[in-house]
Amino acid sequence: MDLDLDGIIRCIKQGDENGVDAQLQQFNKEFAQCFFFDAEERDRRKNLAVVLLRFIGTGVKGHLLRVCLRTLRILSRDKKVLGPFVTDTALLALARHAGLTTCDRSEDAGDSDTEFYDSIIASLAEAKVSQSRVDEDEDDHNEECSAFDEDAKSDVSNANSGDLDSISWAGSHRTSINEMHRGSVHQKLLERGRRDRRESKMDAEEEEQDSGEEAQRKEAMKVLCNVVYNSIWAQERFSSLRLMCGLIERLSSSISCSPPSSVQFYELRLVFLITALRPELRTQLKQEGGVSILTAALENCLEVQWKDQYECVLSPAAPPISLEASQRIIEILKILFNITYSTHRQEPSEDDAALYRHLVALLRVCLMKHCLLPDETDELQGHTVNLLSALPLQCLDVLLMAPVGPGSEQCLGVNMDCVHTLVLFMERRLESGEKMKEKLTPILNLLTESCRAHRETRRYIKKHILPPLRDVTHRPEEGTTVKSRLIRLMTHLDTDLKHCAADLIFVLCKENVSRFVKHTGYGNAAGLLASRGLLGGHGLRTPSPEGQYSSDSDSDTEEYRKVKDRINPVTGRVESPQPDPMEGMTEEEKEEEARRLLMLFNKAAKDNLIQAIGVDAGGKLVSMSGLMEKPIPEQRESGSDNDEGEN
Repeated sequence: MDLDLDGIIRCIKQGDENGVDAQLQQFNKEFAQCFFFDAEERDRRKNLAVVLLRFIGTGVKGHLLRVCLRTLRILSRDKKVLGPFVTDTALLALARHAGLTTCDRSEDAGDSDTEFYDSIIASLAEAKVSQSRVDEDEDDHNEECSAFDEDAKSDVSNANSGDLDSISWAGSHRTSINEMHRGSVHQKLLERGRRDRRESKMDAEEEEQDSGEEAQRKEAMKVLCNVVYNSIWAQERFSSLRLMCGLIERLSSSISCSPPSSVQFYELRLVFLITALRPELRTQLKQEGGVSILTAALENCLEVQWKDQYECVLSPAAPPISLEASQRIIEILKILFNITYSTHRQEPSEDDAALYRHLVALLRVCLMKHCLLPDETDELQGHTVNLLSALPLQCLDVLLMAPVGPGSEQCLGVNMDCVHTLVLFMERRLESGEKMKEKLTPILNLLTESCRAHRETRRYIKKHILPPLRDVTHRPEEGTTVKSRLIRLMTHLDTDLKHCAADLIFVLCKENVSRFVKHTGYGNAAGLLASRGLLGGHGLRTPSPEGQYSSDSDSDTEEYRKVKDRINPVTGRVESPQPDPMEGMTEEEKEEEARRLLMLFNKAAKDNLIQAIGVDAGGKLVSMSGLMEKPIPEQRESGSDNDEGEN
């Protein structure tokens, strides 16, 4: 469809609301699912945005206002037409319709509506004349036209953006000086992401059912989400115009609504975007009681009943979390992560500790309850794990406070249901093999820190991941068990991921070097041992100060003891007998071969192809030329490793 911008302006000038409504409805219907836009129509779309932003500030109400906002929402997907959206006047108008402010500012108060629309029509006429001249020139320059078309296609592909839920960044793109002066500064290029599932499944139904102020606020909120996400300038102005205060007030007032307003999801989405992108707004939200507000919102979404101070009722017969509630919960968890991620290593005050423990009790419900769809459950648990890993470690003991009941997982009389759920979650992430660093590092870090702090947790997880060794005919990294998958990660290309996996196994071994090597093989363990200065076997047991480890020893199984002397410590398995390469050689031939190898090593060292290194007294790798000839302190062997005595 050709955008009849002249016709829309004429209808507005004549007060023909039905004509405006009909043309915008047609535009909305055709472009509802459009995320890629024609570069040739860019100026007309930008002019349409200018006209509609002026029009919604003239007192238009009801159905026509919602149609205009829906059109603006579609237009705001295109990053290259955002200039009209990011002025203070436009942002305040959208915020006013979203219920975030009552302030109204008009930069064009000196121009009458008639003069404004006439100027737009005049500029459109000039553009048509210019375009006709360009079309005539194109007939004479086919090759140049072809090259221009390729550039235009590239522009269209670069103009893509997701609507609301494309929360991923893919680099940056250049911005012209003119765009910067117009306030349309974008340094981050959006990938075309999936639409929000809640919106894609329910938007059509909501558009039919919603009416009145709530529908108007929801459409305005969607426009703000797109504009704030796509424009750094809009983010800065959002902060300067103090729109965060109105957003916090809206959230506070919507907590007690039952059922919750359909706008709440988009309010939460906007809070997530602005706290993810603007550090000062992140701080402002936290200082103005954001944690308590969002905790109350989470409690309302979960509809929990309290059994004790930090214990919620979890009934197996309770219905699963609905799709709408799960989406709101996920947004709340993401916002809470944004404003608490720096508290992990901090010592909270007494009041903050009580608030965080209350929050952790709710997060336990998020882990234990299921959603209608398995994917929703996995996503909810993923964001719950992210938030748990950000909270102060001493507040996570709430996860273990529930009493042991019939059918509960337990260890030493402590309820392990929550820990069991976390282990299963880690197993699913290991099996998926997708986005390994993003999806695995939070859960690995959380389990590692929990094992350090709670010996019951370490014992329970060790029983599932590092059972007593029996079959040592295969390498530790071979197989499909959780242990073998984690050991494979210890040699992953990503440094952070391999350190997280190694740390978890090292803590499960109570940070005991010989036990760690026994379960993983020296080859797999070398990376962590080198990073900690333990390559020489120093510090047979070097637990961290935070580690809560018992003083027991591990006993070897009968199967392991029988083959212990034949295990290759590097590979961690019993190797098949290899033929002697010097069999049949005389003593003179052996000496000659040794001299030849020595000459080869010396030549490679002189040519800087290899460098001889050793382990110093601190367990670090150093050049042999600088290694002081001091005997390494003799280590006490740990005799028997009692894997069965203490799991």
